[in-house]
Amino acid sequence: MPFTITNVSSGPNWIHGVNQNPILDLAKEINATTMPAPELPPSIYDQSGQLLSPEESQKCSAIMWGIIEEAFDYSNRHSASIPQEQSLLDFFKRKLKEKDLPPSTQERILQVCRSWGDYIGGSIESQSLKYFWLEETIDGGKNEPINYQLQDPKSNKVPPENLFLASTYQPILEKITKDTYTLATVHLSTKVTSITSHPSSPSQNPQIYTSVTVTTSKDQTQEFDEVITTVPLGCLKCNHQQTFHPPLPSRIQTAIKNLSYGRLEKVYLTFPSAFWLRSSSTENPTTSNTTENLNPFFNQWLAPTYTPHHFPVECVFLSSLPSPHAHPTLLFYMHGPLASHITTLTSPLSPSSPDYLATLTEFFQPYYSRFPNFDAGKEDCTPSHALATDWTHDEFAGWGSYSNFLVPPRHSEEKKDLGERAGRDREERIDLADHEELDQTKVEQMELDHDIEALRHGCPERRLWFAGEHTSPFVALGTVTGAWWSGERVAGRVAGWYGIELGEGVGDGKEMEGRKVEGKRGGVDV
Repeated sequence: MPFTITNVSSGPNWIHGVNQNPILDLAKEINATTMPAPELPPSIYDQSGQLLSPEESQKCSAIMWGIIEEAFDYSNRHSASIPQEQSLLDFFKRKLKEKDLPPSTQERILQVCRSWGDYIGGSIESQSLKYFWLEETIDGGKNEPINYQLQDPKSNKVPPENLFLASTYQPILEKITKDTYTLATVHLSTKVTSITSHPSSPSQNPQIYTSVTVTTSKDQTQEFDEVITTVPLGCLKCNHQQTFHPPLPSRIQTAIKNLSYGRLEKVYLTFPSAFWLRSSSTENPTTSNTTENLNPFFNQWLAPTYTPHHFPVECVFLSSLPSPHAHPTLLFYMHGPLASHITTLTSPLSPSSPDYLATLTEFFQPYYSRFPNFDAGKEDCTPSHALATDWTHDEFAGWGSYSNFLVPPRHSEEKKDLGERAGRDREERIDLADHEELDQTKVEQMELDHDIEALRHGCPERRLWFAGEHTSPFVALGTVTGAWWSGERVAGRVAGWYGIELGEGVGDGKEMEGRKVEGKRGGVDV
């Protein structure tokens, strides 16, 4: 059955940061609809499927975000001395032991903390503590550490740091691509297979490059003065060796190899109506959960013992979006093994097939069946449409979602897994693994912030530049805003190469790029 609702996004849902954010400016310009997450504790279902009280959920969430804040501060101040192998999980465990909490409460909070994986596209076991500061975006983390206080919603509060884009990114994309389609020649459905920088004289040393040739899978070739490469980091990791000629400088290759690439997948389930919001005096006999105790926007299940695979998961209620964008849809976020499991289930199936809807319904019913008013015999409690992303198997997304920063052993595992997901032949997979073994002998030399700076600088001497979220200012890595800033910055540098000024603040990273942050490796540029 085709998914007929148009106002959902397979890509990003959020705008990160409200200060000097060009994406938010664009959203305002086109009258896009945004909303902050309600400042209420999330609905948290424990391992047995029981809904925690608002007070218990508040306690768990407040402790989690408090530790996240401490981790950002600790990573900022001590990055140079933190061992490469220390993970965010190690920090969580250490901080929880310092609190006077029963072991069972510590374990529950630790499970709540695992939801951080949906922000980075990887597990907290994988997240590097040393480079955790690189995850701190424009106005805080990738989701603001809300102070969960049950207070009057009309009271004066600090403006939210992150906004859910209820009207999706589609209208913004239409606006920013309008001039591109009008003024430029765009080749759609065309795969680039080779990018070659040409020296003026092969015997000249050092070589001076005069042009760049781009070759496509259709055997088309075009020559350019400069080339800006915006492909995702995952594409660079799997394809740079066979794409760029001559090979990229060793410093750029090392940067591509050291940086890691996360996976965040999403599933949308749409129902005939939002049964979980329906007013009813009848409690769910399975869980004793009532509508009054349900957070209207955000829900989390800890690793359930009542499902076959015991995957923790979280979802957003799109039924709570502002009018006219609200619809009876649950949006599930997932990473790591759960993302792999779901994409393995759905990738062989057509999204329009009955099996596709049945497969996703079967997997998620044990979760949403804990909601109030659920009745398996009622039509409005059965999904009518479903849509699952599959960035994991998307070649042009780089077999993943966005950059993240892992501890070296986990980075090695993720890189090997990336090679397998890319469907490369056995020899190339071994080659990727061999590179990682070499990396393990040089763990102390990995400096991910300098790797980002190297990619950001690019290869201007070869007329080759890089842009994308993985080359953005440190405060915007992994975000749409970061991707935008990186493109502006490179455009300004290329234009400057030809003596062209694009205007104040464009391309020079005026807002963020030159700022110093105390504690980040002694005060490095962000």
